Amino acid sequence: MSIVETERVLVVPTQVFHKAGYFQGFCGDVNRYLAEMLQPKHIRYIPRAEAEQDPSFKQLIPYVLFQHRSDEGEISVFQYTRGKGQGENRLHSKRSVGIGGHISSVDEQSALLATYEEGMRRELDEEVEINTPYTQQCIGLINDDLTEVGKVHLGVVHLVDVETPDIRPREIDLLGAGFAPVAQMLGELERFESWSQICLEALFRRSL
Repeated sequence: MSIVETERVLVVPTQVFHKAGYFQGFCGDVNRYLAEMLQPKHIRYIPRAEAEQDPSFKQLIPYVLFQHRSDEGEISVFQYTRGKGQGENRLHSKRSVGIGGHISSVDEQSALLATYEEGMRRELDEEVEINTPYTQQCIGLINDDLTEVGKVHLGVVHLVDVETPDIRPREIDLLGAGFAPVAQMLGELERFESWSQICLEALFRRSL
C-alpha cells in the first residue's frame, strides 16, 4: 500500500470553517479561524484517501513560503514544479511557491497547536534544506472551493524571511527549484497551482 492509502490525516468539519466565517481566496485573520478549528472537539484523523474525496471535511495544510529581499529591495520567492512523485497527483506539473503538507496522526502531541507545529516541521524537513538564518510568521489562510483539490483542503500560510536565498530541495520531485523574482512569477500566474496564484496576488501584487 502507498502512504496515501495508509496515512491518517488531520481534518476539521467544513461546517466549522463556514461557521467561523466563509471566504474564498486569502484571509489574513488567522486567530479568528485557528482558535476555533484547533479545538479538540472538532479535530479527527481519517484515512487520507477518504479525506481527499470528502468535501464535508477540510484538511489543514501548512503552506510555507520562503521570501528573500535583496539589498536593492527586490523580493524573490522560492518556487518549484511538482513532479509525479508528489503525493497529490491532481497538482502534478504545476508550479508552486508553497512547501508543506498534511498533518498526520504520526505528528500527534499532547496539545493540538504542538501537533500542528510538529507536522509543519516534519514536512519542511522532508522537502527542503534550510541553510540560512530566518524568521517566520503565520500570516493568513487560503480557501479555494473552485477546484477539486481546494474543496477538501484549507491552507495555513506561513511567510519565512531568509537572510540569504539558500534553500535546497531534498525531494527529487521538487523540480527546477530556486528563488525567482515575484514580478516574474506574477507575469506567469497561469502556470501555478491555484493556492500559489492566490498567495502571489494577495501578498506581493501591491509591492510592485
